[in-house]
Amino acid sequence: MTPTSGLAALTVVGTLAYLGLAVLGAGGLAAFFSHPARIALTIVLFALSGAALFSGGNLSPGEREDRANRWVITAFGVIGLLAAYLPAYTERKGVWILDGDAVRWLGVGLFAAGGALRIWPVFVLGRRFSGLVAIQPGHRLVTSGVYSVIRHPSYLGLLVNALGWALAFRSGIGVLLTALLVPPLLVRIHAEEKLLRDQFDSGYEAYCRRTWRLIPGLY
Repeated sequence: MTPTSGLAALTVVGTLAYLGLAVLGAGGLAAFFSHPARIALTIVLFALSGAALFSGGNLSPGEREDRANRWVITAFGVIGLLAAYLPAYTERKGVWILDGDAVRWLGVGLFAAGGALRIWPVFVLGRRFSGLVAIQPGHRLVTSGVYSVIRHPSYLGLLVNALGWALAFRSGIGVLLTALLVPPLLVRIHAEEKLLRDQFDSGYEAYCRRTWRLIPGLY
């Protein structure tokens, strides 16, 4: 798929702003790139952003949208800005740091794995994947692949990705910020599931009975 110009610009600007805040928090380019884990983190960030450009996702309200849920996007944005800056800043200042280089590399691995899980469902759904809680034209229920196990793999990827970013800076505050993503995420999940129940009726109910929302065996 080819990216739309608006979404492509948003992705590029968002990625550069996110990295820029981290560099600022770390105390500059030299300080940020002084550790190989942060270099690897940057490479993964650009690779994921590049892949996202061709995923086919959009921000369309589609045929029907739950507009009351849009506040969640603002919450994600605020937490995201804090998560971009504070982990690098607190590492530089030595505030609530998790010790050891192994934590950094674990973070890089989780950031990559979570990012891949975040983007993969967007490729699967294509134009039916919207950043808004909405029913798209030609919307159909996908129940195969990763969706045969969990109903919201992209959101699980978001949490793993955010946790990986925090750990790459060994930041306890970053881990806390990841936890703060959970309440608005659950609100969004419930809003999406209500919309899908209204759209697909008993088919979605049957699908819910045989799958998990986020974590198999737990939730």
